[in-house]
Amino acid sequence: MNGVLLQACVSFRKKLSQSFLQTHSSHSKRFFSSPKFTRTTQKTNKLQNALRVIDLITPKPSPAARRRQGHLRLIQDFLQSDSDHFTVGSASSDPTNPRVKISTLFDESVLSHAISSCGSSRNLHGGVQYHCAAIRIGFIANIYIGSSLVSLYGRCGELQNAYKLFGEMPVRNVVSWTAIISGFAQAWQVDVCLQLFSEMRNSLEPNDFTYASILSACTGSGALGHGRSAHCQTIRTGFDSYIHISNALISMYCKCGDVKDALYIFQNLDGRDNVSWNSMIAGYAQHGLALQAIDLFEEMKRQRVKPDAITLLGVLSSCRHAGLVKEGRLYFNSMIKEHGIHPELDHYSCVVDLLGRAGLLEEAREFIEKMPIRANAVIWGSLLSSCRVHGSVWIGIEAAESRLLLEPECASTHVQLANLYASVGYWDGAARMRKLMKDKAIKTSPGFSWIEIGDEVHKFRAEDCSNPKMIEIIDLLDSLADHIKTLAYEPEMEEED
Repeated sequence: MNGVLLQACVSFRKKLSQSFLQTHSSHSKRFFSSPKFTRTTQKTNKLQNALRVIDLITPKPSPAARRRQGHLRLIQDFLQSDSDHFTVGSASSDPTNPRVKISTLFDESVLSHAISSCGSSRNLHGGVQYHCAAIRIGFIANIYIGSSLVSLYGRCGELQNAYKLFGEMPVRNVVSWTAIISGFAQAWQVDVCLQLFSEMRNSLEPNDFTYASILSACTGSGALGHGRSAHCQTIRTGFDSYIHISNALISMYCKCGDVKDALYIFQNLDGRDNVSWNSMIAGYAQHGLALQAIDLFEEMKRQRVKPDAITLLGVLSSCRHAGLVKEGRLYFNSMIKEHGIHPELDHYSCVVDLLGRAGLLEEAREFIEKMPIRANAVIWGSLLSSCRVHGSVWIGIEAAESRLLLEPECASTHVQLANLYASVGYWDGAARMRKLMKDKAIKTSPGFSWIEIGDEVHKFRAEDCSNPKMIEIIDLLDSLADHIKTLAYEPEMEEED
C-alpha cells in the first residue's frame, strides 16, 4: 500500500510541475512553511526552482477550486523540502494509471484512519503524504478526512494550517469542531477555544470530547473561572458522569489551585481508574501536600488498584517537594521490586532533585553516575540548581558543563556557569562564557506569572511595564514592602539571571 501511495504522490508532483510550465504565476504565497523542512542540497534547489509557483489562479474560481488551491498551497513546502519521501520502491501498481490502483485500495474510512494514526504519533510528514493522496483521489471534501486532517495539523502544532483547513471544509460536524478546539487547547489558548466553542453551539451540540478539550485548555492556562463554567455545563448535559470528564475536572481544579473541589469530585466518583488516582496524587504533590499524596497512594494499594509509572512519579514528586528523603528512597526502590515498574528518566530526575534539595550533592552525583540510562539535561539542571542553593561550586560546574553538552543553546545554563567560574576566580572561563553568549546571540527568556481576576487571566512578564495598571501595582507592592518592614522583617530580593 505504501508503494502505491508513493507512486501516486510522484504522479501528483509531476502534474504540478507540468502545470507550472504551462501556467506561470508570480502571486504565490507560502502557507505551510517550516525551517526544518528546508534543505540546501542541489537536488532540492532544482526542485524549488521548478515548483516556485504552485498556485494556479483562475479568473473566477469556484468555491471547490478555491478549496483545492488552498490544499495545494498547504503541501507546497512538503513537496519542495524533501523529495526523498517520494522515492518509489518496488510496487505492483501501474505507474501509468496510479489513480485506478489507489482507488481500489483506499476508501474514505481507510484514509481517514491512516491520517488519524499519523496524528496520534505526531507524524507530520506521513500525514502530509496522505493529504496528497486525498487530493489525488478526490476525497478531500469528505468530512471525516477533513476532520482527521484538522486533528493531524493541530496535534503537530500547525495551528494556522489546521484552522485554514477547518475554514475550507464545506461541511462540519461535532468531530470537526472538537478537532480544531482540541488543537488550540493543546497550545493553552483558552480564549480561542471559548470563541470556537461559542460559534459551535450556534449550530451543533458539543459532545463529551468537546468539553474535555475545553477543560484541558482551562487547565493549561490556569483559567479557573472558565473551568467552573465548563463544569456547570457538563452537569447540565449529564457529561459529568463520564469518567474522562471527571478526571479532566480533577486535573483542572488541582492545577488551578482548588484542591478542595478536586478532592470532592474524586471522593464522589464511581469506578475510579488509574487516571483518577494519578490526577489526585499529582494534585497533592503539586501543592506540597506530601503526606496526603502518600496516604492516597497507600489507600490505592489497599483497594488493589495497580499503580503505574505515572503513579510513582507523583509519589516521588511529593517526597521531593516535602524533603522526605527516606520515603523517596523507599518508594523508588519499590518500583521494580514490588510493582515491576522500570524507572524512567523522570523518576531518576525526581530522586536527583530530592537528594539535591536535601544537600546530599555527592550522593546525587553518584546516583547519576550509576544510572542505567544516560542523564538528560533536566537531571543535570536539577543538580545544578541544588548546587547553587547549597554553594557547591565544583559539582555545580560539572553539572553545568554536562548540561551544556546536551543543550548548547540554553541561556540560563551559560549564565549560571559563568557565575560559577567567577565565584572561584576562574575569570577567563567566565569571560569565555559571556563572549560565547554574545557571539551566538543567546539571551535569557524572562519569566512570567499570571493571575485570574473575574473571567480574565492577567500575565506579568519580568521587566515588562506594558500593563496599563503598572503604576498602581508598583505602589501597592511598595506599600506591602513598607508594611513588612514595620513587622521587623526585611524582604529578600532575588536577582534574575
